[in-house]
Amino acid sequence: MTIAIFFFGHWFLSLFAQTFYLHRYAAHGMFSMSKFWERFFFVFTYIVQGSSFLNPRAYAVMHRMHHAYSDTEKDPHSPGFFRDVFQLMMHTKEVYMGLLTGTIKPDGKFTGNYPVWEKFEQFADLWTPRVGWVVLYALFYWWFATAWWMFLLIPIHALMGPIHGAFVNWCGHKYGYVNYETRDQSRNSVNVDMFLMGELFQNNHHKFPSRANFAVKWFEFDPTYPLLLLLDAIGIITLKERPRQVRSQ
Repeated sequence: MTIAIFFFGHWFLSLFAQTFYLHRYAAHGMFSMSKFWERFFFVFTYIVQGSSFLNPRAYAVMHRMHHAYSDTEKDPHSPGFFRDVFQLMMHTKEVYMGLLTGTIKPDGKFTGNYPVWEKFEQFADLWTPRVGWVVLYALFYWWFATAWWMFLLIPIHALMGPIHGAFVNWCGHKYGYVNYETRDQSRNSVNVDMFLMGELFQNNHHKFPSRANFAVKWFEFDPTYPLLLLLDAIGIITLKERPRQVRSQ
């Protein structure tokens, strides 16, 4: 039970940081927050993502490129150009590292309006703290695991952020249904979205990229959106607009 709580706790906390802070805030600016809360969630994202921490600046630029070039050869992670999800992950890593280190120079239209904390980023992007996180995961399993197979979950902890991204970009552009005609292959995979906190409503999101609620139809539910409403109600964030009701085509 302890291992299950730890695994799913890490899965959903890391996923929340990715969809809330990296995706909806850093990449799309769907809401605003004070500098204090921006730094707070910067550290929160680092802690819950741990060894797989994704730099908000590099993530935001890469995601904006994804929307601009969705499912074309310039897309950082379109499944249409790769044999399997592992090749997709490796290519995404190359683009991400290029943006992070400056070897890839993005178009100016993709830069700006995202969290930057240079000193903290320099520490978080070192390989030593990343290895330290993996050691902590292994020690936790050493103490609490009750069966050998549980140790097979450690690599998932170590690569949690990229695994979430691979699920979203592979499944969200290959499997599911379409509410809207778009110029790409985005799909809604509602049958597994409960494990991705709204991220797999890709067709809805690509049609309305600034809409904070990724769900549209009556049977769709974006579990991150009520959390945004709560954070907005208590003054931690300010939603830029409350989405109007939209109709699927």
